[in-house]
Amino acid sequence: MASNYLDRIFENNRKWIQDKLSLQPNYFNELGKGQNPEFLYIGCADSRVTAEELMGLNPGEVFVHRNIANMVINIDLNTMSVVEYAVEHLKVSHLVVCGHYACGGVKAAMQSADLGILNPWLRCIRDVYRIHKDELNTIEDEEKKYDRLVELNVQEQCVNLIKTAVVQKAYRQRELTVHGWVFNVHSGELIDLNIDFEGILKEIMEIYHLD
Repeated sequence: MASNYLDRIFENNRKWIQDKLSLQPNYFNELGKGQNPEFLYIGCADSRVTAEELMGLNPGEVFVHRNIANMVINIDLNTMSVVEYAVEHLKVSHLVVCGHYACGGVKAAMQSADLGILNPWLRCIRDVYRIHKDELNTIEDEEKKYDRLVELNVQEQCVNLIKTAVVQKAYRQRELTVHGWVFNVHSGELIDLNIDFEGILKEIMEIYHLD
């Protein structure tokens, strides 16, 4: 069974190559010349949420980093390396944190179970709950509370991006925008949360401003 599944993947790849070349004979020659993306997309590793597909973009148009629950943890060298490379070297103009409803990582963080190596990662989501507990605890419907925590988690990860030196430097030197989005897996809709990052930036600069 596993062998058949893998065979299908490589057959799909061969068909994909043929389809691309039939439409654009120089497709892979152009692809090999390099990338010039406008977007850094930080999303969830969930297998149902694929960045390029839901954005309708092609290879080379979006630089992608994915992890459990689309987290931006400032001591995570993986994420911070991606942000540094995207902002400083690729010169992206838009930084997107995209969460999604029905996120397993956020759901796990709402529970008290011991999940082993996942505990320190989920603790960062629980910190988001702690920061916004007054709002969240007024929501009686568990599904609505769950959805709202997904949205607030996106907001806080965007704030974590704004805290970083490389983002602050680029923001002062050129046009750079941070966006918080949520993908609705039930409808396929991509939702802009329209978070007031200018206001957030002013609020946190006293503490997090870096020269």
